[in-house]
Order: sequence, then structure tokens, then C-alpha cells
Amino acid sequence: MNMYKEKTLADKIQQCTRCVMSNEVDVLIRFDEHGVCHHCHRYDELLATRVFSGMEADRRLADLTEKIKKSRKSNSQYDCLIGVSGGVDSTYVAYLVKQLGLRPLAVHFDNGWNSELAVNNIEKVLRKLDIDLVTYVVDWKEFRDLQLSFLKASVPDGEIPTDHAIFALLWETAAKHKIKYIISGMNFATESISVPNWSYGHSDWKYIKDVHRVHGSVPLKSYPHFGFIKLFYYNFIRGIRNVSVLNYVDYNKERVMRTLQDELGWVYYGGKHYESIYTRFFQGYILPSKFNIDKRYGHCSDLINARQLSREEALEELSVNSYSEDMKEADLAYAAKKFSLTVEQFREILARPPSSYGSYKNSARFVARLKTFVNFLRGVGLYPK
Repeated sequence: MNMYKEKTLADKIQQCTRCVMSNEVDVLIRFDEHGVCHHCHRYDELLATRVFSGMEADRRLADLTEKIKKSRKSNSQYDCLIGVSGGVDSTYVAYLVKQLGLRPLAVHFDNGWNSELAVNNIEKVLRKLDIDLVTYVVDWKEFRDLQLSFLKASVPDGEIPTDHAIFALLWETAAKHKIKYIISGMNFATESISVPNWSYGHSDWKYIKDVHRVHGSVPLKSYPHFGFIKLFYYNFIRGIRNVSVLNYVDYNKERVMRTLQDELGWVYYGGKHYESIYTRFFQGYILPSKFNIDKRYGHCSDLINARQLSREEALEELSVNSYSEDMKEADLAYAAKKFSLTVEQFREILARPPSSYGSYKNSARFVARLKTFVNFLRGVGLYPK
């Protein structure tokens, strides 16, 4: 018997009794007979395959650290690669790998939307930690055209052009420097909520190409990208591994931020991923107003499941919007100017009816099977967590 109740049009708004996800923010959500949503059940089911704890975590992290050190080529000064954005997760990864005695090379993807605070955080932290940095500055004409293509496509996937390029750049840089390990800032404990309707396409070059084919005009000659064949090459021919060291430690967001502030002089930027002006605008303005998507519900639900936030505290946090109307209007004007549009032209693009990735060529079914396969490999210990 199906443990979940499917939502119908006649149903009233229902919120999970454990987290704060509801059928208002996720139309495909399912609840069991106790009112617990499928996101919470997924968290429980996958936690053991994604996260270690206690003495086992310490032992496995020590083993992984030793493998990374031994993987360093004799003619290279680096044994791992890290991506940095100035945000809390990537900054803590930089801090942690140095604590572990590793020799990282940092990579930053400059897409033209960095806040001044993010740039200052990157420079200050890497200088204090004595980590070398490679910065890739994207071709703005190409990237502007691709970002505008996604806005014109009217899909909630406006961050995909940045996310895909970051992944591609990390794989390319690791291969170039003969580095076997990419240390990711992802962590399952506080970043597990997966809602396909919220965002799709991080690894789907077929989808990105089709959106740009329909709505773009500037050839993507230098934009970093990868397809599944290249991903296979990086993983199985070159043997490059993407590992999330944060899954091996007790990762408490509040405690981590205090550590970074006290020891590195890192400065908080006011919201999750708000180190990027475009991300702040997209998540704070476009997603809620156009798609009825408030990613704070997912972030808070993850923290509830990680026992770092109570449900009552989450509801109180969600009742206050830190993204003020003045900031919205300022970011709207800034974004329009950045895209070489008038505010009126920009509003016309944003006013287009919502669409989804299903309106474009994509590899969604293959991506779903690939994720299932990788999770299986993690579960049997054949792929790092």
C-alpha cells in the first residue's frame, strides 16, 4: 500500500508535521499517514549513504586525507582542488582542508555578479590560509546572452548557467593540473531537499544548449561546459573524484560561521548564497514573485532534519523577509543595467508566463538514472561520500 497521500486540487494547504515543506511550496509533495512529507523520508533513507558520524567519520576522514596526500604527483605542489565563492560552505572547506594538512589549489568562477563582500572574503581568507587562487573571468557577452536566454525561457532554472560552468571549470582545472580530488562544499545534512520543479539542469548540457538555441544569439565559444561523455572521461578514465568532506564532520552552520568570523575575519552576507548579487535577486525576487518558489523553506527544512533548527524557529524565520523592498528595487535596477536593458524591458521579460525544462530538449531521465546509480555506488562504498 502506498504510504503517501497524493495531493488533489480539492485539498487544502498541508504542511509537513516534521519540517516546513508544504503543498503550497512544492506541488508534488507527498505525505504519509502521520503528515510527514516524502522529503523527510528521503532524508532518513539517504543519510546513511551520504554522511558519516562519530568515530567512523574520524577514521574515514583520516583515510581519505591520506589517500588525497598520496595522490599528489611528484611534480605538483597541489593534492586537491577547491572551489571558492566567498560563501560559508566553500570558505569552511578551505579552512578544513588546511586543518587536515592538505595542499589545495582554489578556483573561483567570476561570472560578473560578485558582491564586494564576497570578493573581500575570498581575498582575505585565502591570504590568511596561504592558498593559491586561480580566477576564471567569464566572457561577459557570452554569459550575458546565456543568462538572458534562461530568463526569456521563463524557467525557474536561472542559476544553471553559473552552476554548470563552475562544475565544468573544476573538472577541467583538475585534469589540467593532474589533481585527483575535487573537494566540494556540498553537504547532505543541511542541503538535502531536492525539488525538480525548483531547479533542473546542473549537469544537462543538452538542456542548456537548447534553451540558448531558442533564445540566444551569441555563440558560446569559451563558456566552460561538459557533457556526459566528458564526465565519464574525467571520472573513469582520469579517475578524478569529487568528494564532500563536510559529510565527514559535524557540520553545524551557526558554529561554523562563528569559527570563520573569529579565526579568518570572514563576514556574513545576509542570506544563503547572497554572496552573489544575481543569486540574491533571483532567489529573493524572481522565484517567489513569478514561480511561487521560496527556497528558504527547503533550507530551513534541511536544518530541522539536521537538528540545527527547531520547527518553531523555522516558522518564525520564514515570517520575516530579510530581502527588503528597497533592496529588491535596487537589485532590479542593477540587473537591468547589467543586462544592457531598461527597467521596463527587463520587467517585460520577467512578466512572461512561467515555463519549465520540459519545454526544451533535455536528458532528465538519464540524469535521474545516473543519480540513482551514483547513490548506489556510495551505498556500497565504491564512490566517496
